Amino acid sequence: MQFFTCSVFLLVVVSTVNGRPDFSDLPPGPYCAKLYPDCCSGRQDECNTPILDGVCYCDDFCDRYREEDCCPDFWSYCKGIEPNVTLPPPEETRRCFFQGKYYNHGQTLKNNCNICKCMGMGRVAEVLCEQNRCLQEPEIIDEINSNRFTSGWRARNYSEFWGRTLKEGVELRLGTLNPSRSVYRMHSVRRIYDPESLPREFDARSRWPREISDVNDQGWCGASWAVSTARVASDRFAVMSKGTDSVLLSAQHLLSCNNRGQQACSGGYLDRAWLYMRKFGLVDEDCYPWKGTNEQCKLRKRTDLKTAGCRPPTNPLRTELYKVGPAYRLGNETDIMYEILTSGPVQATMKVYQDFFSYESGIYEHTPSTESYQFGYHSVRIIGWGEDTSTYRHRGSPTKYWLVANSWSHQWGEDGFFRIQRGTNECDIESFVVAVWAKTV
Repeated sequence: MQFFTCSVFLLVVVSTVNGRPDFSDLPPGPYCAKLYPDCCSGRQDECNTPILDGVCYCDDFCDRYREEDCCPDFWSYCKGIEPNVTLPPPEETRRCFFQGKYYNHGQTLKNNCNICKCMGMGRVAEVLCEQNRCLQEPEIIDEINSNRFTSGWRARNYSEFWGRTLKEGVELRLGTLNPSRSVYRMHSVRRIYDPESLPREFDARSRWPREISDVNDQGWCGASWAVSTARVASDRFAVMSKGTDSVLLSAQHLLSCNNRGQQACSGGYLDRAWLYMRKFGLVDEDCYPWKGTNEQCKLRKRTDLKTAGCRPPTNPLRTELYKVGPAYRLGNETDIMYEILTSGPVQATMKVYQDFFSYESGIYEHTPSTESYQFGYHSVRIIGWGEDTSTYRHRGSPTKYWLVANSWSHQWGEDGFFRIQRGTNECDIESFVVAVWAKTV
């Protein structure tokens, strides 16, 4: 465990008693008495003698308020004043004053995400803390909110994230492993359409109010790869079957059973998740409820709904698990829009910086000052888009955005959703967007 201290000390720490230095814990000397029959008057820098690893002085200039660097016997030999020497208190009675409170020697406390301890050093007791970067940093939140008219969004402190390190957030709240180069070279599907016919605003929940799945909470499990895959597939089954195959698919099934080359709560690849669903399929959420933990798979890979012990599906013709066709990539902004408009939500991978964890509302654009800290990749559902006309007065034109469902519960962001700049590939959100065709019955 590494600690740091906010205070800086000289090598020789000198405490005072009644306004005079107390040298009881230093070698007694003699110093001035040994070298100078008469002490030096005024300021004479050469009037010094070695002490420990430095020097002390025997001139009148050494006696300055809070800057005393006199030799231990300067007061008794040069001035005829005997210091009121007191022994330092035992370690167990030393106290630290930190953020408005007193702490005893050896007592530990937590300052945001860092463990701190009251430590005695000579006569001084100081609070020493770990140097972790915290998931929620008040300075970043204040920076964003003080510039909200130019940044376009607001930040807040989430109690669930407070006290966690940035490393914990990246590892346990995200969980998508960056796709390999071969996956990035995946051919994009091109549709024939008129880009000018696309509406300026669209929300899949308005068009399919009973088919689009709700926001969930992945918890402290780096499983956005599994959660977003299951939710996008659920939406597409409901939309493409026109409600006949309306189902909420199990992300836990994918998390526990798609273990070939995947890391469960420590992250996974989207292409492997879709390949698993294509080959073996998933059961519904009620059949395999979400726990958000690494646990052994409870189902055989090749099974059907009856053998798996699941309830009868809404579609009486369905017997096999819910499978999809090959995943395909969407290459640009309007292709993504057209795909959502005609077939339902899509899955996107984005780069997440520290400030995103504190997002509260507005159109997100990452803060440049957070780029130097740890980041990770996250998978989300894009369910629509729009334009914010209120930015006319700030930027001269409306701000385009994607409407995106996160997996951090309804308490985060805009009721579990967030808006992010569209058409600028903000946080690489337009670099790897995929969709699938649901195999409906």
